Amino acid sequence: MRVQLQRIAGLIGAVLIFSSVVWSGVFRAEEVSILMPSSFSDASAELVEAFNRDHRGKIHLKVIRGPLNTESISDLAISSLLLGDAPFDALLMDVTWLPKYAAAGWLEPLDPWFSTEEQQQLVPGARLGNDFNDQLYRWPLVADVGLLYWRTDLMDQPPATPDELVDVAGNLVQTGKINNGFVWQGRQYEGLSCDFLEVLYGFGGRWMNTDSTALELQTAAATDAAAWLQSLITKGISPYAVTNYAESESLQAFKAGDAALMRNWPYAWAELQKDDSNVRGNVGISLMVAQPGEAPAATLGSWGLSLMHQSTHQAAAVEAIRYLTSEAAQRQRFLDFGYSPTASDLFHDPEMLAASEVLPELERALNHAVARPPTPLYAQLSDILQRELNGLLTEGGTAQLTMQRTETRGETLLRAAGAAS
Repeated sequence: MRVQLQRIAGLIGAVLIFSSVVWSGVFRAEEVSILMPSSFSDASAELVEAFNRDHRGKIHLKVIRGPLNTESISDLAISSLLLGDAPFDALLMDVTWLPKYAAAGWLEPLDPWFSTEEQQQLVPGARLGNDFNDQLYRWPLVADVGLLYWRTDLMDQPPATPDELVDVAGNLVQTGKINNGFVWQGRQYEGLSCDFLEVLYGFGGRWMNTDSTALELQTAAATDAAAWLQSLITKGISPYAVTNYAESESLQAFKAGDAALMRNWPYAWAELQKDDSNVRGNVGISLMVAQPGEAPAATLGSWGLSLMHQSTHQAAAVEAIRYLTSEAAQRQRFLDFGYSPTASDLFHDPEMLAASEVLPELERALNHAVARPPTPLYAQLSDILQRELNGLLTEGGTAQLTMQRTETRGETLLRAAGAAS
């Protein structure tokens, strides 16, 4: 009898072991990975942990922590994709990458998962830069736009026109109340293209006709915009050092109390409120100046999540994208790290407004957002513009010839690639 019981127990044990193996194999959590720049990866750590708790046994999300630098993470992603077997299911993308990645066939359209109604719930600026050839390829994680920061202890209101900025900032410098009138990003890099785009729109111009893909830089508006930036340095409104400034250098000068005005992104607001800031409590935000009769513009710089075409876990990856971009996630990301939300409702949320007095101005800026040219060749076009503009600022010359060369070189590039009108 005892022998029989032992045999039965052994059989039951074997069955249980076999069943557990089968069960774990069948019901093992689906692995999903997303590549992000390190700053966003760090800011998403708690959200990822919460997602994995909520989806235990179903989906396990892993965020691959990439480089901080925008160009570096793009190079990393492209290198993986060119090898044909990228180790991630989704990618957090800068707004300028989308045309190139979509044209290469690396992305899967998101239209089946995100409705038009959901897109309409986004703040206007967050709706830009997500489509290519009438298909949705990116869902926004944060909404980022260029802003004009101004010293509330030095002026009653921010300048609204180019002439007003020159008059106000120039007077403050001449009277010795401030060392520098206006700091911005004049280095030869993407930040200079972003600054110029805002000024260009403010003068009534456009970089590219998106219907014909023709460049529109040999115009009076483009010439005047470039000449105005050049005059800021020659007139002493901006220090010559801005020709080598990126965002961090501009922020450092403004935070130290050495400038009356600064062009930067929303992240700078939180930095200016820290204990080590010499301008804490004396800062407001507005939009870049524009000529009378022209609408002000704010360059769109948002980041969004895209689904990879090669992913074998697309539904699970979309579930993760939804979670990381939900209103609850946006709220946490804004309150803890200062990242701008994308949902229109959150800009009127009492808790959010209590945490940031500038949220209404940020919404206003997002309503004036402008996108950079939506072409797979954007990086090359921007490089041409950066080189020519920085040369104008550092070596002199005329704005008219600078814009002529910029358009000529850009059109040559587009024709060589078969993308010119």
